[in-house]
Parts: sequence; C-alpha cells; structure tokens
Amino acid sequence: MSGSSFSKTTKLPPTTTGFPLRFDNSFTNDLPGDLVVPTAPYDMLPADDDSGEIPVPQSKFRASRQVRGALWSWAVPIEHENPQLVGVSSPGAQLIGLKSDDFWRDPQLAAAVWSGNKRLLGSHPWAHCYGGHQFGVWADQLGDGRAISLGQVYSGPSDVWEVQLKGAGRTPYSRFADGYAVRRSSIREYLAAEHMNALGVPTSRSLALVFTDRIVEREEPELGAIVTRLAPSWVRFGSFELPASRSDFSLLRKLADYVIHHHYSELIRPADDNSNNGGVYIRLLQAVVERTAAMVAAWQAVGFCHGVMNTDNMSILGLTIDYGPYAFLDAYDPDFICNHSDPAGRYAFREQPHVALWNLVRLAGPLSRLVGQDPEKDASSETLEAVTQTLNSFGSEFSRKYAELMRRKFGLSSDHDIADMATIIQPYLDLLERGHTDYTFAMRALCDVPLLLLQKDAGLEQHIDALAARSDCSRLGSSDWRGDMRAFYESVYGPRLAAQGVIDRDSAKAVGAGMRLANPRHVLRNWVAQDVIGRVDKSDDDDDHVRYVDQALELLATHAFDDTVPEHLKDMAERYAGPVPQWGEGLQCSCSS
Repeated sequence: MSGSSFSKTTKLPPTTTGFPLRFDNSFTNDLPGDLVVPTAPYDMLPADDDSGEIPVPQSKFRASRQVRGALWSWAVPIEHENPQLVGVSSPGAQLIGLKSDDFWRDPQLAAAVWSGNKRLLGSHPWAHCYGGHQFGVWADQLGDGRAISLGQVYSGPSDVWEVQLKGAGRTPYSRFADGYAVRRSSIREYLAAEHMNALGVPTSRSLALVFTDRIVEREEPELGAIVTRLAPSWVRFGSFELPASRSDFSLLRKLADYVIHHHYSELIRPADDNSNNGGVYIRLLQAVVERTAAMVAAWQAVGFCHGVMNTDNMSILGLTIDYGPYAFLDAYDPDFICNHSDPAGRYAFREQPHVALWNLVRLAGPLSRLVGQDPEKDASSETLEAVTQTLNSFGSEFSRKYAELMRRKFGLSSDHDIADMATIIQPYLDLLERGHTDYTFAMRALCDVPLLLLQKDAGLEQHIDALAARSDCSRLGSSDWRGDMRAFYESVYGPRLAAQGVIDRDSAKAVGAGMRLANPRHVLRNWVAQDVIGRVDKSDDDDDHVRYVDQALELLATHAFDDTVPEHLKDMAERYAGPVPQWGEGLQCSCSS
C-alpha cells in the first residue's frame, strides 16, 4: 500500500489484554475535544458485521481540516503491513511499569500493539491540536500530523507518562502529509531520546521501534517504521498560541490550568483564584523559562543542535522533543547549521539560546492574556512589567546553568571563581573554533590534562598532537595554534586547577575521573546514526536489524561515558569514538527527515 492511498472507511484495531497498563487519560477527560467526533470512536458506532469491527469514515479521522474549540481529536492508527519489533528500551519500558522481556516474550503481539494494529484495553487514542511559529512565521493550526497518543499511563503514585506512536497514520492535522514515518528518521529518534537522557539532557523518552513493510513515498520510496515515545506531556508552546490566536481565551485558560494542576502544582498558592488573580500564570511562565534555559544550556554543553526550534517543537515542560534534523557537533563550529532546510541559519548552534528566548516571548503573549479578569483587554502595565522581568531572567538562568555544566566538564570547582567562563572556558572554546577541532574528542581528551600537566613529560605534546589530528589542518596553517594551546594549558588552565588544590597525582586523577562523568566518549553524531541506518538498510535479516539497533542503543544509552565496554560492543565503540570518516563530514538532514 502506498503512503497516499486509503479507503473510505477503516476498521478499528482489535483489543488485546497484552501489556496490562493502567490508563489515566485526564487530558481527554478534562479538556475540550473535537466536536466532529464527540465520543471515543471505539464506543460510538455499532458493529456492522459479525466480526465486531467498526467501520469509521476516513473523513472524520484522516482528512485534514480546521479544528476549533478543542485541544485534541480522537485518532485511529492505520493498519500497518507486517510489523516487526526491532528495538525495546529497557529503561523506557520501566517508566511505564514494563520490562523488555514483556515485549520479546511475544514479539509478534508486541509489534502489533506498538504499531497500532492492536489496541490496549483502556486506550482511546487521540491527536493533539496546536499551532506554532515555523522559522519565525506564524503557521496557524499544525497539530499531531503523524503522532497518535495511545493514552496516559500510571507508572507510580504520581508518575504519568503519555504514550505516543509516531508514524501511525493520518490525523485531522496531517495537512498534505501521509502521517507515516520512515525507518531512517525513526531509528534516529529512537536512539536520540535515550542517548540524550543518558547524557543528562531533559528529553522525551523512547519505548519501542517497529518496522513495517509499508512503502512510504518521500524523495524516493522508503520502508516505514513507528516509534513509541514517552513524555509526561506533549503540550507545546504552540498549544497555547493557537487558541490565543483565535481569541478563544476560555480554552486557553483551561489548558493553562490543566498544565499547572498536573505538571506544575508546586506553583499553586492557597490565595490563588485563577479567574481573578493571574499571578499563577506569571509563575508558570517563570518555571517554563527556567526549564527551557536549563535544557538549552545542556544542549550547548554537550554540542547538540536541535535543528528546528519552531514553537510547535518546544515542550511546555522544558524537554527536548521532536527529533528531526538534529546533530551533535563534529568540529567545534558555533555557526554550524544541521538542517539544510535552514539556509539562513536561524537555528544554527550559536543561535539556540536566542531562539529559545524568542520562542518564550511567543508563549508569554498567550499567558499574559490570562492575568486579570478580562483577557479581551490589553495587558496592564503591571502585567507587562512582570512578564518582561520574567523573560529577562532567561539570560541569567541560561548563563548560570551553562557555566555550571561547563565547569564540571573542565573539572573546575563552581565556588572558586565566577570568572571561569571568561578566563578559562571561552578561551579554550575559541581555540577549538580556530582549529575546527572535534568538540567531543577535545573535551574527552581534556580529562587527561590535569595529570599530564603534573607529569612534565612528552604526554602534553602528544595530547596536543592528537587534538591537531582531529582538527582542520587548513585552518591551523602557519599560525602557532599548537603553541597557543600549550600556553593555555600551562599558563591558564594549570594554574586555575592548582588554585583549587589540584597539586599532586591523586588530586589530578580524582579531577580527571570526575571530568569523565561529564564528557562523553560516544555521542550520536550524524555519521554514527547514518552508519546504523546503512547497516540496517543493507540487511534483509530481521535479526540483523534487531542486533544493529540494540547494540547502538546499548552503547549510546548505557556506555556513553565509558572507556571500557562489553566485548560485543568493542568494535562499535572504537569505530564511533574514532575520527569522522570523510563521507560523514558535515552531514545535514532536512525537516522531512
């Protein structure tokens, strides 16, 4: 079946008792839904034949249309051909009270469930309705065009995870797209979310990866896949922007109150009356500012480029979501653009903090409407001042968090010198930029320097030679880059370490060990992701698919910081920690990836 074809009706997935999960679904219970289908499709129509299956008009669940007065629409995953379970994240499974064995015990059943071919009891899938600014331009209604939430699952007394299939078929928000995902983008997202979590970056999570035999039309035909992904909520900045753009302030308030009650309950004060006192909405904006600043600081510290920071891709919880044309830096280049759909560089690496603030300003507009009794009126001067102060705090929050993360990577005690960014960290990054030096390799190699500085032998020169080998020789040219790097170590970095007590082998080893916990050896560079994808593409063996993906996930999610890895991962670890191959230099993806 091609990606663009569908019949006039679709049959709803049969239910299964496999994977017993306790569904909450407060989002669809508490918030207004699409009135075109006012009742969950699994309950609304009688069976049309003895099979008990219900035909549902495609025009209700598949055809693109404007959805007003609602924050979601019921959605029906389309049936996928020959689904095969390829990957399961054990940590992801644990988040919703499952084990990886629960999937592999019956992989055919698991593939059917996590492709959407079978429906879990208690699951009533839906798609989110939201808008957004894309590349700085208001795009009006967007919504979940290829993502369908199966439900919100209790995993503990206060833990709820929204389980979502990406690539499960068209929804009312698919516009001109087919609602499917291809294998290459699905592998990238499945690996990225778990890897980012291992790196300590706030992120959505991955649960399962399923391949299908569906032919999906892209630039050329590709095979399909579905990623099951998890987040406490998939609400975005654009979820607030859309009702505000339509002056639907009642819907906007309901969403804000829901988010506060379920995800920011610590913001609620006994005196709050949300209909009259808007202080809680300013506090919500402040909390989102702080979480977003922490997320972007983590991106900059680890060298991660999101690639498409549209407001519909910005989580209200400060999580990294929607892994599309992302990349990790190879050479340290602040101007690096990982998305070749972004020729102007709006989302270049160095621009990410500025774009985050721009996006927060877009969120502040709707939230400021909720302060005071009449959202139809312009915000008061007091409200504008409070919002401005809140937005202005982003810069200091980002700088504080980024400095904290970078000090850890440099082995610097955070209470010693507030000038570390200007005197230590930025000068070193300037040297890496000048040499176009491999960022991940340089930061990992830095972990050896505290001890090398004390040994007074050829070790430091060999270290600098290794950095030069991972640099762009044409940029080094006739400049004394090596000499400047040596001077930085001996005259700047070394004295700073000595000032905090790094004066002997034991203290140097201890600092280096701590630095290794902050500087990964393995990151999911674009060429690494493409290598995994290429190995999968070259094999027709399902077992090979599982092995390649599983080993990549194990390395990146379990051993990202380790020099020593299990025997079965050694070849992969050495290859992926090695130099960027010529074919992998400067790889970019597009928004369609």
